[in-house]
Amino acid sequence: MKRTIIAGLGALALGLGAAHAQDADLEAGRTEYLSACAGCHGRDARGDGPMADLMKIETPDLTRLSERAGGTFPFRNTLLLIDGRNEVRAHGGEMPVWGDRYMTTMTREQDEMRPPRWPEDPELLVLGRLLSLVTYLESIQE
Repeated sequence: MKRTIIAGLGALALGLGAAHAQDADLEAGRTEYLSACAGCHGRDARGDGPMADLMKIETPDLTRLSERAGGTFPFRNTLLLIDGRNEVRAHGGEMPVWGDRYMTTMTREQDEMRPPRWPEDPELLVLGRLLSLVTYLESIQE
């Protein structure tokens, strides 16, 4: 009986830890969204950001990506759109319009400026940003 209770408490602790980690991941994605996307897509991702009127086409409602894809969130396609491998006409050319935020390579100057013991690999930092952003977008689907 005692082992069952301990095992149950352990499973509960692992579940709570996983839930907390998921909340932190979603918060990181939300922060990324607000930094890089909300200007055009709006705080609530409905396509009504302050810069939306400057786009060449109507800024899409990002809460309906799953609906437009037949009911399943298009995780891979969304990731490819954001990182620039799939073109988005509204942005007038290559994504991203925010410069090198999602680029996985560093220029020689950037590499020389980073601290000597900088543990983060630029590719991993970018991948983390992209994955947290796309995971957040998946979480706000209606």
